[in-house]
Amino acid sequence: MPPTLSISPFGAALLAPALAAGGAIGLILGLIGAGGSIVAVPLLVYLVGVPDAHAAIGTAAVAVSLSALLSLVGHARAGNVKWRCALVFAAAGSFGAALGARLGQAMDGERLLALFGLLMLGVGLSMLRPRKSAPDPDVRLTRESAGHLLPRLVPLGLGTGLLAGFFGIGGGFLIVPALMLATAMPIGVAIGTSLFIIFTLGATTAATYAMAGHVDWGITLLLVVGGGFGAAAGIALGKRLAAKKALLGRMFAFLVIATGAYMAWTGLPALVPGAFA
Repeated sequence: MPPTLSISPFGAALLAPALAAGGAIGLILGLIGAGGSIVAVPLLVYLVGVPDAHAAIGTAAVAVSLSALLSLVGHARAGNVKWRCALVFAAAGSFGAALGARLGQAMDGERLLALFGLLMLGVGLSMLRPRKSAPDPDVRLTRESAGHLLPRLVPLGLGTGLLAGFFGIGGGFLIVPALMLATAMPIGVAIGTSLFIIFTLGATTAATYAMAGHVDWGITLLLVVGGGFGAAAGIALGKRLAAKKALLGRMFAFLVIATGAYMAWTGLPALVPGAFA
């Protein structure tokens, strides 16, 4: 079993960084509606000090899944969840996530972190691209619309789940654009719908890693507690900075790019063995 950190022997030494990591994840989610999962693994590795990449990914998957479930309640009450689209996307994504998690566990930890950095670079750059407004707020998956919606939802769900499982992320930045591309639903509805999918994919990934012993439950609990406080602060701050959300999104994109570049650069020897010998 790979080395993991545990709350009991370290006591207060892990309390502050784990709560801070959870708070940062929740704050980002509260401010801009997504992005907490993409920074969870770097925070666990570099701030909390989880010594194994697989343990960081498994622990992050559990925390992100639970956070998404808590956030889903409010969006469901507001009617921002297209349940049939979510169920189809999540079913295909869960299969991909289970496969991706198996592939991720079989890969060397240093190489996995380097590839995660490259993914962060791609996600950060995609966040800087302007998004077009969706034209169909009343989209529904029905017997009549299934003919053109299912061929889009299933492959996009499978591919997104594969990436989410491989890297142990909730995949909000992948799922939201994929839902908009497949169904033309508005971004607000896509965000609400994505939370159910994030929960499902995260739970699938988390279960796979947990069965292999790659989850630190004590750190997970602290992440969730910190995330609750961070999310509340982020939502309150987001209301005050509503006019500047585009700027906040761009600033976060640059943070994701910088972090991804650092992870990819430090992991380059693992990606290209012998290049730095």
